[in-house]
Amino acid sequence: MNTNPTAVINRKAALRLRSGHLWVYKSDILRLDNAEPGVIVEVRDERGRFQARAFYSSKSKIALRLLTTREDESPDAGFFRRRIQEAARRRPAFDSRTSAYRLVNGEGDGLPSIIIDRFNNVLVLQTLSQGADAVKSDLIQILQEEFHPAGIAERNDVGVRELEGLPLISQLVAGEVPEEMEYCENGIRFIARLLEGQKTGSFLDQRENHQAARGYARGQALDCFTYAGGFALHLAATCRQVLAIDSSASAVDLGRRNALLNGVQNVEFKEANVFDELKAFDRAQERFDTIVLDPPAFAKKRANLDSAMRGYKEINLRAMKLLSPGGVLISCSCSQHISEIDFLNLLSDSASDAYRHFAVLEKRTQSSDHPFLLSMPETLYLKCAILQAID
Repeated sequence: MNTNPTAVINRKAALRLRSGHLWVYKSDILRLDNAEPGVIVEVRDERGRFQARAFYSSKSKIALRLLTTREDESPDAGFFRRRIQEAARRRPAFDSRTSAYRLVNGEGDGLPSIIIDRFNNVLVLQTLSQGADAVKSDLIQILQEEFHPAGIAERNDVGVRELEGLPLISQLVAGEVPEEMEYCENGIRFIARLLEGQKTGSFLDQRENHQAARGYARGQALDCFTYAGGFALHLAATCRQVLAIDSSASAVDLGRRNALLNGVQNVEFKEANVFDELKAFDRAQERFDTIVLDPPAFAKKRANLDSAMRGYKEINLRAMKLLSPGGVLISCSCSQHISEIDFLNLLSDSASDAYRHFAVLEKRTQSSDHPFLLSMPETLYLKCAILQAID
């Protein structure tokens, strides 16, 4: 008799796993045997056939997150070490021009609900499920032995942990981590607040899109939802003037500090509501040669999808009206629940309503150190379209 922690799943879930998906929902579990919250369970189908081993969560709608589909492979400390080593080998060779990147990207690296970012010689860890949290001490030990960081911070203060019944924590777990750290992205210097900034201290998934935008940007530029100036400071190299807007006073202050750090003088940071500012620019018949839209995720839940689509439609429609002839729009969405085709259709509808014609110069996604899975559309969350007005 099998006494191992086991989850028996229905046929629909088994078929989804065979197609390469890594999640099983609570509603697809038929039976649980000896499964405590956060344990690694054997996953079997209705006929008792082995399917996988997975993290089990007793709280989340995503009850199982697959680790391995091999019956002879046990997810012990050695398993997690190998997966982290493999993820490190997949990363491109970063140099002094870029000193921060994602080392482990959850499902994209075969380590679901585990995020590890590197800022210079400091690592930042997130364990976003009950199962990942249960192996946190092993992960910390592996990171110390493999990478010898000056420090490791835990940024487990994100809302998704509440869905897992886990506490929100932001703290030092090993070595030393400064309150602020300077790092480089594409040769530009930025300040990260590793224990309190957005994400794990900064947004690393737009790095390659920042670089691409710089290649197209010119003239008078507008950077909306700038946060700490990621796009704005890249645009400054090729634009005459950049206006960077964000509703957060602390973000605007950080952006100004980043500009000062780089000796950039042609970027103006403004604390304001982007929706209101776009309306005001339209009334004043302002025109820009380059516009960036990089809003936060309007659709964090599927229930918010309709209102999110209206928000994206409004800002894109107004931005398209504000573009000068031949102008370039870099439009982004990081809402997981909005697919790439839905996003492109939204841009098409916005262009139609603006009575403008646009060519798509590039379709882009999250940086290459944030890999996604072909079999899991949920892991492709960041969409970036570079458009040029051709009317």
